Amino acid sequence: KLPTMKMLLSLIALFSAALLGHAAPPTCYSRLLSLSKEITESFKELQTSEAEDSCVEMLPRLYLDIHNYCVLARLREFVAYPRCERVLEVSELKEKARSLYTIMISYCRRDLVFLTDDCNALEKPISPPIEPS
Repeated sequence: KLPTMKMLLSLIALFSAALLGHAAPPTCYSRLLSLSKEITESFKELQTSEAEDSCVEMLPRLYLDIHNYCVLARLREFVAYPRCERVLEVSELKEKARSLYTIMISYCRRDLVFLTDDCNALEKPISPPIEPS
């Protein structure tokens, strides 16, 4: 009976340690990176979906690179875009963009390093290089 109890306690300790290892909070930088990718993907989906309103086609482009200083202006431009208020997906996307902007300029400003200020680079996403086979 005692060896079974020890094994059970060992398993509980092992699972507890595993849960604590995955419970570490994300860094500010990792949060920025994941939110920018999420916003970019949502924007792509919105552009390719059957949009309920033609205003979606007129939205400012939203390819985000958090290492490009121009991303701040791009986020402000997108959030301030006056049309598409009645399209729920656009409103949700604007809210995420507003959150990303706020996190970048206040909470994470010391953790973020801008590597470029090339605004044209935000017009077209750069495809990852194709590896030779």
